[in-house]
Amino acid sequence: MANTTVSSSVTSYYVNRMLLNCHRRRRQQRGFSLVELLIVIAIILIILSIALPQMSKSRMHAQEMAAIKTLQTINTTEIQYQSQFGKFATAIAQLGPPPTGGGEGPEAAGLISGTLATGTASGYNFTITQTPGGYAVSAAPKTFGSTGRRTFYTDQTGIVRENWTQDPATPTSAELK
Repeated sequence: MANTTVSSSVTSYYVNRMLLNCHRRRRQQRGFSLVELLIVIAIILIILSIALPQMSKSRMHAQEMAAIKTLQTINTTEIQYQSQFGKFATAIAQLGPPPTGGGEGPEAAGLISGTLATGTASGYNFTITQTPGGYAVSAAPKTFGSTGRRTFYTDQTGIVRENWTQDPATPTSAELK
């Protein structure tokens, strides 16, 4: 029995010693090592280098879709304008709201927002020109390749056309499907 007590006390001495050494090491190693932090930063940078180009392509695509929707809105408001005033608007500002204190009329019909009436929206510049048959609307990206990769064109037919180069889309450009 005395032998078991000695063996038990020796074992508990070594166990306590190991736990004490482990506790000391943990107290000295708080936080992460420099190598661990550098590895985490490298992983994050790799993920960002993969994700950012896809994110900018998605943003550009969304701006192009918004430009197409805006062209459709302008087509609709041109029809409303023509039904109210007997002619198509010759400038985008004519579709916009009247100046403060003024009333709606042919020079400011109040059919589109003031922001769009300035001719810019969703990273695109919009222009209306008068044609012999009615009107034409062009949409070009503010910064080609950054805010959009395509230019657009539509007229009183309501057909939206696209051009994949920096040149403006025309009535002969490919129809958007």
